[in-house]
Amino acid sequence: MTATAIEVNASTPAGVGQSFRTTMRRFPATVTVITSCGAGDGRDHGMTVTAVTSVSMDPPSLLVCLNNRSLLHELLLGRPDFVVNVLTQDQVAISDAFSGKVAPEERFAGCNWRRHENGVLYLPNAHAAIACRRVAAMPYGTHTVFIGQVISAEVQESTRPLLYENAQYCASSPAVLTA
Repeated sequence: MTATAIEVNASTPAGVGQSFRTTMRRFPATVTVITSCGAGDGRDHGMTVTAVTSVSMDPPSLLVCLNNRSLLHELLLGRPDFVVNVLTQDQVAISDAFSGKVAPEERFAGCNWRRHENGVLYLPNAHAAIACRRVAAMPYGTHTVFIGQVISAEVQESTRPLLYENAQYCASSPAVLTA
């Protein structure tokens, strides 16, 4: 794992933080549940995350940003395996559960979770399930940017991903093009 600390510039102009927060609220994002398990105790854990994006096709890789104070952050530092479960429009309850509305030890109850060959739980009826192995972690400010090399990826062609914008869940649909 490569980790390089970067100093955060403390001289942010006044008002930029609030403007950025407002802007990001209006920035639609795909809703995912990232799952992992503890290296020592094997305890399963997951968390709703919208800060996920592709990095490269060669090698196939994803970028995931996690708050340094989260349990998932600690798990990804201790064990390199994780799965990005892209939720469907019908999985709002799962997103809510993994965003803290349900206790961590109860979050996996009631769903058809399966164990990937890497040992991490994944949701087979998610829009997509992307299993990764952490290859880099870069701390920045309050978060760490994790890079995961993709070891497997599956997508359901008949579902649509769940989106989040302006503090509410949204559904994707094709744009109507006008001539």
